Amino acid sequence: MDGKDIFKNPFREFLENFFKRKVAVISLLFIIFLVIIAIFQPVPYDLNYADYENLLAEPSSKHWFGTDEYGRDLFSRVVAGTRLSLLVSLTAVSIGAFIGCILGLVAGYYGGKIESIIMRCCDVMFSFPGLLLAIGIVAIIGPGLINVIISIAIYGIPSFTRIVRSATISLKKQLYIEACKSIGVSDFRILLVHILPGTLPALIVTLTMRIGTAIISAASLSFLGFGASPTNPDWGAMLSTGRDYIGLAPHMLFYPGLMIFLTVLSFNLLGDGLRDTLDPKLN
Repeated sequence: MDGKDIFKNPFREFLENFFKRKVAVISLLFIIFLVIIAIFQPVPYDLNYADYENLLAEPSSKHWFGTDEYGRDLFSRVVAGTRLSLLVSLTAVSIGAFIGCILGLVAGYYGGKIESIIMRCCDVMFSFPGLLLAIGIVAIIGPGLINVIISIAIYGIPSFTRIVRSATISLKKQLYIEACKSIGVSDFRILLVHILPGTLPALIVTLTMRIGTAIISAASLSFLGFGASPTNPDWGAMLSTGRDYIGLAPHMLFYPGLMIFLTVLSFNLLGDGLRDTLDPKLN
């Protein structure tokens, strides 16, 4: 073995393997582009500015994506919707990942009745289709963006719990964990310092792919009237409004739908690339 390989930087090795996957790199660049748009929001018109002379206008040099039924610039609203969609999905997935990570660590490390209770609850939640469960939760706690975030976070918990539990069960059997126990290291420190870092590769991949699912779920709930109101620049709400004008102004459906498609596809392809990169069997 070459001596240089022994001291090779793991992060540099990860980057080298990741950048070999062109599709994942392109997806990452597109996501970075979306984040920049979400932060700076380069919109040419005020979101509520109504051009009454161009109601339901087709795309043109004045209105790149056309206008809606009130004459509002669709390009400005689609761009502004990027921030809202990313904020809702990232917040919901982060909350679900945090809670699921704690439950997975506890279930995998302690086992026994605690594990049985946690995993049976997850099985019950897995028995419902994700979107149907989210609709049920929103129907109980009421519509609105905050409640949409809560519902998406709740139905995302079981996925993270199962992933982290599986990794924890494998890691707690390692000799260094047994050594930590033998010298009196606390369970909290073992979980936080020694086991949690080992679950991060699987957790990061799941987190990335769940963001795409969360975007679809949030858009679906808004489309059904449970999420953002039609006055908010939300992609799902735009689709809901645009379906009434599909014959007169198909661009009202096309551009928000295209943004949802490209964003979800990018997160899924990035997740595939990260999974392939972090899996040593594929490198």
